[in-house]
Amino acid sequence: MRTGLVMDASCDLPQAFVNQHHITVLPIHVDVDGEEFDDHRDEGEIQRFIDEQSGVRHHAAATEPCSAEAIQNLFLGDLVARFDCVFCLTVSASRSPTHANATQASFSILKNYRSVRELAGQQGPFLLRVVDTQSLFAGSAVVVAEAVRLIAEGQGPAQIRERLTDISHDTYGYLLPRDLHQLRAQARKKGDHSVGLIGATLGSALDIKPILRGWRGETQAVAKMRGFDAGAEALFRHTAERIRAGLRTPFVAMSYGGPLVEMRALPGYAQVPEACTECGLQLLESPMSITGMASVGEGALAVGFASSEYTPTF
Repeated sequence: MRTGLVMDASCDLPQAFVNQHHITVLPIHVDVDGEEFDDHRDEGEIQRFIDEQSGVRHHAAATEPCSAEAIQNLFLGDLVARFDCVFCLTVSASRSPTHANATQASFSILKNYRSVRELAGQQGPFLLRVVDTQSLFAGSAVVVAEAVRLIAEGQGPAQIRERLTDISHDTYGYLLPRDLHQLRAQARKKGDHSVGLIGATLGSALDIKPILRGWRGETQAVAKMRGFDAGAEALFRHTAERIRAGLRTPFVAMSYGGPLVEMRALPGYAQVPEACTECGLQLLESPMSITGMASVGEGALAVGFASSEYTPTF
């Protein structure tokens, strides 16, 4: 069985990884003060966003996820002829309409695929499974990477779906933002009150940075740190500790809203690659998506991994 994989552009994976495993990306359109960007995990476009300092104006950013019609056209125009089964993995349904759009599109796709496959000389049914990763950014990337592993192992659709649903339930996506006012401005548009006005004001005045956790579809602050560097060091240390405690997948993902050389220069960074090497895990580092930077600001740090349930302490 030929199994394909689709993810939305806000899942933070390296472009080389996406290309190597032939992952199809659902694009997200981003408009910043009239300047337009197409977010499809292209590092050149991400660099253009950074170079033009669009992230500092992201409070004026508007993101438009891939519509149900566009998803339907993508599948019927290409994927149903190339694959027998496709898994479509999205950022948390509570954070974006992409999951709802993909689910809506799936009804039309499964209704109309037969004639397309017949014209392409393909026999047999077509399967489509839409999976909510229940996380965001680097967290979603861990679920996508696990899907790649399962497909490479030749697992069947039922086994893959069961495993991805299970892992999504145990995926932790952490985020350390730099600018709370900008984060709050975008969060309010989506009805997210995890960073309130008082917290944003005091945080900026005292240089307090929250560590946010995306888990099981909910986002909440789990720690407050004095300064971004202190927050980064705490998050790296926490990640290394969880790696050594044992993770549920062989992947750790990290993304940064800027050049990766800046992330690697942050205090405590070396703890994570050292722990990954020690435990035989693959570390996937990538620039944060344009969508991510438009939502939480440049210079933000995101970390994702899958673990048995635990209470985070920083």
